[in-house]
This record gives sequence, structure tokens and C-alpha cells, in this order.
Amino acid sequence: MNTEIQRVKVVVFPDGRLDSDNAAQFLGLSPKTLAMMRSAGTGPKFVKRGRIFYFLEDLQGWMAEQPRVQSTAQARLFMRTNRGS
Repeated sequence: MNTEIQRVKVVVFPDGRLDSDNAAQFLGLSPKTLAMMRSAGTGPKFVKRGRIFYFLEDLQGWMAEQPRVQSTAQARLFMRTNRGS
């Protein structure tokens, strides 16, 4: 089993902002998935000032709020029961 940790490099502006691509990289998502979550209102908070930006603290908070599950079945159940919350 390979236990090597791979570091991910993301660009964070001095005020803590990340553009969509860097936010997706930070979260381990594809930019398209993050865009779909943004459209559905299920992703982290963002600001739109001509372009979309995320704040690092919001990304970290959103990740911390996500449930930790032991199976994809649990994850699906959580998504179904919490849709619209």
C-alpha cells in the first residue's frame, strides 16, 4: 500500500480568495462539479464580482460541515434526506 502524501498547489490571493479552478483543486473536485454544485446551491459560499471567487475560510468551513460516512449508500441517503436544507 502506497502511503505517500501528495501535496496540491493552489493559488490563494493575499485576501484569502481563490478562483474557481483553485477552489476546485483545493476541494478535490473538478471545476465542472464545483460549477454544478454552485448552480444547485449545494456547494460552498462564493462571491461573484465579474468572476467567481471563494474564500479559503469558507471552503474549509464547508468541508468541515460535510458528513463523514462509511459507505456510498450512507452518502446517498444523507444527500436525499438533506436536499433543500
